[in-house]
Amino acid sequence: MPFNNRIADLAHEAAAWRHDFHAHPEVLYEVHRTAARISELLTGFGVDEVATGIGGTGVVGIVHGNRPGKTIGLRAEMDALPMTEATGLPYASTYPGRMHACGHDGHAAMLLGAAKYLSETRDFAGSVALIFQPAEEGGAGGRAIAEDGLFQRWPIEEVYALHNMPGVPEGHFMTRPNAILASADTFDIVIEGKGGHAAWPHTIADVIVAAGQIIAALQTIVSRETDPLKSAVLSLTRLEGGSAYNVMPDSARLSGTFRALDTSVRDRVEKRLVEISEGIAAALNVRATVTIDRICGVVANDPSRTAFCADVATALVGAEKVTTDMDPLMGGDDFCYLLDHRPGSYVFVGNGDTAALHTVQYDFNDRLIPLGVAYWVRLAQAASSSSL
Repeated sequence: MPFNNRIADLAHEAAAWRHDFHAHPEVLYEVHRTAARISELLTGFGVDEVATGIGGTGVVGIVHGNRPGKTIGLRAEMDALPMTEATGLPYASTYPGRMHACGHDGHAAMLLGAAKYLSETRDFAGSVALIFQPAEEGGAGGRAIAEDGLFQRWPIEEVYALHNMPGVPEGHFMTRPNAILASADTFDIVIEGKGGHAAWPHTIADVIVAAGQIIAALQTIVSRETDPLKSAVLSLTRLEGGSAYNVMPDSARLSGTFRALDTSVRDRVEKRLVEISEGIAAALNVRATVTIDRICGVVANDPSRTAFCADVATALVGAEKVTTDMDPLMGGDDFCYLLDHRPGSYVFVGNGDTAALHTVQYDFNDRLIPLGVAYWVRLAQAASSSSL
């Protein structure tokens, strides 16, 4: 891979930053140590402007090139997951119940490496906004930084994201135009009835029976009400209710997630989820209250920016290692909120044959660091001459 000596040197330094982040993982918006370290590093690099507290705990650094041009935004995440690490690595998490199981430590390190290189060389037109966001893992941090004035404070015209992917050959790039990641929403269904002694079911309003029928019926939203050519997933992930063998409870709770690659499908799944739950509950003389949290929408890549990213990746690794028609994934990412404001593209890079994302054995592949730095640098340099 064509890295210059400076990028190769930076890779060792960036790996040390990553290991530090990995050993000290923080979740959602509580990324205070990580954000402070990133702010400190950016300031030390000579970044022209460093802003903190964006969207709560986000950090934005602005680097100006050596000639006029547009401003582009490059995003990396800072947050980890509430999981207990089982890698045995020398830099494994020192915080019980928290680990970097999605590679955000690596994403932040790659963007920091690019920040240092761009600050040293200034060999690009316009400006680069280095966006380090909190709470990507279910906290809608992308929405928070957008609502906190990201696009009002800085004249960002395009936004880009890079995410590692285990199971894809190391250093291979994958992307696609239009929908690449699904919407990701969560729901809770609280079922309330009348409890009592299990020996006298005729005296109660049975929330357990209602829960079972709701679970079965919800599966028909995808299997019988959604166009087979339009993907959707609805998964029940939690059932709570009852405390003893001979006591019928007053309430039960169901929880889960639903995902779609089309906004109209997303809206219909939500509508039918509520109607089916409430309708079955009413038929069984209990009550269902449905609460839905719209975490993030469909991540839809701008076709022209996606072709631009593919060209940048091809210049780095060759056309044989760049896929531009990958199948969309049902995972989600709150980068959608940035794409709601500006056109851009989301790209995957292969982590190699490693443990899967969101598993206790996962670790980011340090060999990707120089490639990620080079990708961001080339993208910044190419964007200045792009006619998009």
